[in-house]
Amino acid sequence: MPQDQATILDSLSRHAPFDMLTPETRADLAPEITRITADPGQVLFHAGDPLDGLYLIETGLLDIISQDGDLITQRGPGDVMGERALMRDDKATLGARVAETASFLMIPARRFRALMADVPAFAEWFRPGKAVSAEVAGASDTGLTSLQVSDLMTGAPLSCPPNETVQAVARTMRDKSISSLLVMDDKTLNGIITVHDMTNKVLAEGLGGDVLVSQVMTPDPITISPDALGLDALLLLANHKFNHLPVAKGDRVVGMLTRTDLIRQQATTASHIAADIVQCDTAEDMAKVMERVPKLLAQLVSEGVKHQAITRRITNVTDAITRRLLVLAERKLGPPPVPYLWLACGSQGRQEQTGISDQDNCLILDDAFKPEHDTYFAQLAQFVCDGLNTCGFVYCPGDMMATTPRWRQPRKVWRDYFTTWINEPDNEAQMLASVMFDLRPISGESALFENLQHEVLKKAKANSIFVAHMVSNSLKHTPPLSLFRGFALIRSGEHKNTIDLKLSGVVPVVDLARVYALQGAFEAANTRERLELAQEHGIISPSGASDLLDAYDMIAETRLRHQAAQLRKDQHPDNFLSPVQLSELERNHLRDAFMVIKTMQSALGRAS
Repeated sequence: MPQDQATILDSLSRHAPFDMLTPETRADLAPEITRITADPGQVLFHAGDPLDGLYLIETGLLDIISQDGDLITQRGPGDVMGERALMRDDKATLGARVAETASFLMIPARRFRALMADVPAFAEWFRPGKAVSAEVAGASDTGLTSLQVSDLMTGAPLSCPPNETVQAVARTMRDKSISSLLVMDDKTLNGIITVHDMTNKVLAEGLGGDVLVSQVMTPDPITISPDALGLDALLLLANHKFNHLPVAKGDRVVGMLTRTDLIRQQATTASHIAADIVQCDTAEDMAKVMERVPKLLAQLVSEGVKHQAITRRITNVTDAITRRLLVLAERKLGPPPVPYLWLACGSQGRQEQTGISDQDNCLILDDAFKPEHDTYFAQLAQFVCDGLNTCGFVYCPGDMMATTPRWRQPRKVWRDYFTTWINEPDNEAQMLASVMFDLRPISGESALFENLQHEVLKKAKANSIFVAHMVSNSLKHTPPLSLFRGFALIRSGEHKNTIDLKLSGVVPVVDLARVYALQGAFEAANTRERLELAQEHGIISPSGASDLLDAYDMIAETRLRHQAAQLRKDQHPDNFLSPVQLSELERNHLRDAFMVIKTMQSALGRAS
């Protein structure tokens, strides 16, 4: 395989939604993909230009600009561009200008449409199932299509009277670290004065500090309602080339919104967070960037984004941190003595991370590995795992990490591990297999895993005794249902009278989906993808699959709403929900979802 195609394949396997494709589909797609590099200032396309394909950003940063060249938002590594045009009339709604040297993959329009038609999970990724304005690319990621101006503005803005001197106003701006003041005559808005006005209308004209504000202010400024969308404010500022926008409810001024407020909001996106992580040189710097993730989660939940899209974006941030730490580790330690592959398991491996996660990872080393090489890889693993812990992904309580020598081994040793677990499925083997069957490559030589995964799945499917043990293991976590369809609540301790939505809700579905994947030898690690594949290949009935998908969505979304509500109250998110927090209708739906899981567990137990 040509080197460029190999790197294109590796890039596709790392980025959504192309990581949803089978390895065979990606291999078939790679020869038709063009890699493009561009320098700062280069315009990739203008608003209204016809697009030849879909763009996947590998590195760098792009400004998304209006027809007049105004900055609307930015796009970074892992973002895709052009899907809306290709799904509509092939013409770009907005332009794209390179802000930092960038590399892209361009997927031809014909292949994009074929994937949309042939791969349901791929198509679903581009159709989030909610109304999203096409006016601003990426606006749904920033929250500006759902958040109101009242959510973004600064309340109680400072003001001054029309007869105030510009010197007094300048002192106020300096002391309060602000860039504008409203000019109010009693409760009536007369104008606005900004730092820009002070520079261009006072200093540049040689006027003194005793000039009255009324002589240099912008009179009768345009205002916006607090009920308007953030997107409306963004477009208004862009169209009029303003930086400040008073917020008024009728005749009463209630706040101020600035371009900086909107840019700050735009910075709370998975792509912006990932782009900032790439610029970090220490784990401590990454931890500071990670402080924006709780707001991202809460924001996406408030927008009604589906749980699988939210958890994938959260996981993308973790992936970005892991890859950056590996780059920094190699910079510190030097190049690796043999090729390696860093993999994630657990929720990161399944791309299902929420607001609370520990770390689960391992290393597969090339078979050319020698014992003396382990000093390097031990140091690399320690550097990365320590960095992940600094960023909030605490060490795995069971030491399921690459820092443990057992989980830092050559490929042939990993093959022996899986063979032993399959042939001798004791309790430990079941537990380890359950974790390791959720492996997903993060960075390194992906070929170390691809053939191994296919081989292991084939062996596992063929061993009925192993599958039976895995079925038994999957039934250990039961839904929290008592007699007569009530909830079985935690009876004591810190979380008394709550339900563990993870252990008693999400995990049983994860376990079921893993067994279905083994029965079908599916390479997908994501729970929802596994369920969809099980339905598609007849592993479970269409009605059973549909019910289980609905149940999983219900529980996962309830869990995320619970965590988002805690984050809005500045509480640490957890998985423990008190049913009294739900309405009667919500409790009934949750009970029904648990009943579906219990039914599917019973069906799997009878069939094994």
